Amino acid sequence: MKNLLTRSLTGILYVAVIVAGILINQWTFLALSLLFAAVAIIEYTRLASSGDVNRHLLTIDFLGAMWMVLGVNMIATDYAFNSFPLTELMLVCYLLYVIVRLVAQLYVRSATPLADLGRSFLGQVYIALPISLMAFIYTMPAGNAILLTIFIMIWLNDTGAFIVGSTLGRHKLWERMSPKKSWEGFVGGVVFAVASAFVFKYLFGEYFSEISIGTFLGLGAVVGIFATWGDLIESMFKRSLGVKDSGNILPGHGGILDRIDSLLLVIPASLVYFFIDKLF
Repeated sequence: MKNLLTRSLTGILYVAVIVAGILINQWTFLALSLLFAAVAIIEYTRLASSGDVNRHLLTIDFLGAMWMVLGVNMIATDYAFNSFPLTELMLVCYLLYVIVRLVAQLYVRSATPLADLGRSFLGQVYIALPISLMAFIYTMPAGNAILLTIFIMIWLNDTGAFIVGSTLGRHKLWERMSPKKSWEGFVGGVVFAVASAFVFKYLFGEYFSEISIGTFLGLGAVVGIFATWGDLIESMFKRSLGVKDSGNILPGHGGILDRIDSLLLVIPASLVYFFIDKLF
């Protein structure tokens, strides 16, 4: 009972922080993005390094992730002064991170320098880049509502997969990575995510006038499919490292990476989907 109460309270607080961060204003959204990236990059580094963390390299990677999130947010929100070359400044500063990280490896005694560099740059691509890309969805027309809807679709996908999988699941989806997942649960999760598109469109249509019902339904399918893949990717990482959770910052839920693993694939997939939808 105590564990259930702890898990419930943590979940409520987690959801409240996300809703407030997205809906209040662009500064709370930036703070939420930086918080996600900061905690996730630390958790990832500890996992990928099997606990043997070089604090100097972690600091460099941490600053690189923070700069990517900050820079992309500033570019996406067009936060510039007259003709100040903001995009060029962001690019140059991130290139400095790449240069510093490469040179720093020369001064570290390591039997696996390529693996060290690979872990660092994978963390930037796997964590910092998707989190920073949320800014481009946030700045779309009614972007804050769309972004919050994506979060809710991910949660509903998880709920639907659990309900259908636990009651009807018979055929394993990806036993090597996640033995409990089933094809029935996967389909149930996608159905929940797609069905939520109808609910949001017709109950809160004033917030989604710029997006058609067809596009909304397609978004639900994209979220359901890529959320599952995102979860499986983190499961692959954890299974290869022999750990259950990415951290313990969220009592009863594990780490931030355990909560946003689906998001890290859903965000870039959703942006690609919106781009293709706009073309056609």
